Amino acid sequence: MRGRLASVGAEEAPLTEGWNLVLTEPGACATPRDIPPSSQFIAAPVPGTVAEALERAGLFDRENPESLETKDAWYVCRLFDAEPGDAILRFDGLATLCHVFLNGQEILSSESMFTAHEIPVTLAGGDDLALCFRALGPHLADSGARARWRPQMITPQGLKNFRTTLLGHMPGWCPEIHAVGPWRPITLVRRNAVSIDNVSIRAVLEESGIGRLSVSLHTDAEDPVMLLRCGGVEQGFEKVGDNHYSAIIKLPEVQRWWPHTHGTPHLYELTLVSDGVEYPLGKTGFRCIEIDRGADGEGFGLLVNGEPVFCRGAVWTTADIVRLPGTRADYEPFLRLAADAGMNMIRIGGTMTYETPEFFELCDELGILVWQDFMFANFDYPRNDKAFTSHVHAEVEQFLHSVQACPSLAVLCGGSEIYQQAAMLGLPREFWNGPLTEDVIPAIAGRMRPDVPYVPNSPCGGPMPFSPNAGVTHYYGVGAYMRPLEDARRADIRFAAESLAFAHVPQQKTLQRHLDVPAVHSPLWKARVPRDRGASWDFEDVRDFYLKELYDADPAALRRENSEGYLDLSRAVTGEVLTETFAEWRRKASSCNGALVWTLQDLLPGAGWGVIDSTGEPKPVWYAMRRAFRPVQVLLTDEGTNGLDIHVINETRGTLEVELEVVCLRDGKQRAVGGSRAMNLAPRSNERIPATDLFGAFFDTTYAFRFGPPSHDVTVARLRSADGLLADAFHFPLGRSKAFHDATVEARAVVEGGHWILELQADHFAQSVHLDVPHYRAADDWFHLAPGMVKRVRLHALASATDGEAPSGEIRTLGSSRIFAI
Repeated sequence: MRGRLASVGAEEAPLTEGWNLVLTEPGACATPRDIPPSSQFIAAPVPGTVAEALERAGLFDRENPESLETKDAWYVCRLFDAEPGDAILRFDGLATLCHVFLNGQEILSSESMFTAHEIPVTLAGGDDLALCFRALGPHLADSGARARWRPQMITPQGLKNFRTTLLGHMPGWCPEIHAVGPWRPITLVRRNAVSIDNVSIRAVLEESGIGRLSVSLHTDAEDPVMLLRCGGVEQGFEKVGDNHYSAIIKLPEVQRWWPHTHGTPHLYELTLVSDGVEYPLGKTGFRCIEIDRGADGEGFGLLVNGEPVFCRGAVWTTADIVRLPGTRADYEPFLRLAADAGMNMIRIGGTMTYETPEFFELCDELGILVWQDFMFANFDYPRNDKAFTSHVHAEVEQFLHSVQACPSLAVLCGGSEIYQQAAMLGLPREFWNGPLTEDVIPAIAGRMRPDVPYVPNSPCGGPMPFSPNAGVTHYYGVGAYMRPLEDARRADIRFAAESLAFAHVPQQKTLQRHLDVPAVHSPLWKARVPRDRGASWDFEDVRDFYLKELYDADPAALRRENSEGYLDLSRAVTGEVLTETFAEWRRKASSCNGALVWTLQDLLPGAGWGVIDSTGEPKPVWYAMRRAFRPVQVLLTDEGTNGLDIHVINETRGTLEVELEVVCLRDGKQRAVGGSRAMNLAPRSNERIPATDLFGAFFDTTYAFRFGPPSHDVTVARLRSADGLLADAFHFPLGRSKAFHDATVEARAVVEGGHWILELQADHFAQSVHLDVPHYRAADDWFHLAPGMVKRVRLHALASATDGEAPSGEIRTLGSSRIFAI
């Protein structure tokens, strides 16, 4: 968790080569000299985990994992290339109970996965470095001091006493793959007389609009000449204490950092010049983030640079459950897909792990806000344990230092579902909170990142911590609790830090490659479907409930009689639920200021919570998110006898000239009524328009009055600019099953700007059009296609695509068994 700015000008050598791993019985070897020479050693990656090393050696199966907490794990390495002399060994993360030996002598005992250590050493040349990760299992058997409550979702209860991730300890939704090993880098550092360390950076956007950059540091150099450079401005450092220096730059016309949905995430490069030598300090951005409680004081929303931002996105899990990686290459595919889907916020929950500065640097670049929980969840954590509190101090301070210059850090939160857990077990309010989330963490956060709002716990704020109509909630009314779609409005949500958990079915090609078993009925399939521990239902049952609600179909009968059709409806339905729910939350009169979906990515291939599967392929629901999260958007909401409302949103900073068109179709083709309007959409605007305003007369758009037979089965809204279609929306007054049509879809592939574009049109309304194009990823998929228009979909070539070869594939639609060739 250590930041890149820990030291500047020092010689750093990552210790990544020559490591070997051996497992021994707990306590069998007190020092590395006790390891029997006949032991089975295997090569081990560092940084890495025991699971990763065993998997590479063919000794571990992530799909059928064995416990890694019942053995001691020894990592040994001889430092052949390290020159003799004084140095520092830096350990950025050791999971979890670790003893470090140099030439047989113990130099470090670490008890937290989340803290880094720097150990001064004197090397003799050819030194032996050994790390022993003691078996955590025997320690977890002791639950410690009596807790006031015991969470059911996490096991064993002794985890509350150790600073380690809860990943691997939540049966029902997380594979039991335990985090053991040097999961973050080990580095040999040699500092010299002019090395610079303790670099502190703070970027502040003042009310006047001036960007204020403050940098302080420590150096042992005598009378150094140092300059700070940023945004074309230079400022010399002044001595402020023994070997301590600081500099302040003010940028009068600073370009603000924005989430990408609302502007440009502008970043400034920072450079330190010391005695003529330039040292890059990374990048930072200037923005102001505040909490907006609303007129009644019960709300929760974010103001970024004074503008309200509707936050939407997902909860991060990990880039790989076995490796727990922390490099840009591991993060980038997932975060780019998040940004491409229109997500402007990612939450790292308290049941996961801290990610590295590279994660936040990517979010800085992509314009993604980060809600960061500290790694506490559900437990009644020790309240009067000085050693535990000391670990918390080090953990929080080191994390905040590592991301001190990151503008994407938007919310700091004391943890996940601690208050909720106590409240749901019937404990009174005074039991919910404690000094950890109310005193210890916020004091450190306020000192180190005063520019980032702090939330004590997620959820919290209402008469019950999980009450959706106040503060921050985890909303599963639509979803796990199988409430009707109308509950998304009735719940009066202010901000959902979690929501809409479903067992999302991946694309068929992922299943064929990684889980080629009968859907639902196979035990292997069911093992990948998440469930709450102890519950009599799983999240596939939740999905089936909405499949029946939206498509008037019997899921059990479909599974027996038409398994392919069942999977396609299952792929479509979760996207339709998400589309309808976010339309409610984004409409003009909504009390909701943001919602994050549970979760961004799966941990294993299958019908998991993730909107991206574990191989990195977007699921069908991801495409629905991409449409639902558009910054320029048109929505349709059914207001019953008040008719159909159209909501037109422009979150951008500029005025947009658009044309709004709404048409009602009978039998999926014939125009029953329609109308259009030219509009100038003001910046940051959200307008509501009754559909009848465009028609100029009464029309029963919602089929609420029922004067005679229905006149239409689908309403289509389109928002266009001079450049083409910006957004569309659909309403089904009779339900989706009444709008199935045996549509003919025509497609042709054309080259434009060096990229393949599919041009599609249909003779009738076509639901959930799926494009299966090998070697390409379509920019849109599982979309509705109305007649009378040409839809253009860009194809992104995958690594397997052949240059110059035209794409080919198949097109399918819901409600029709016909397949169309591309």
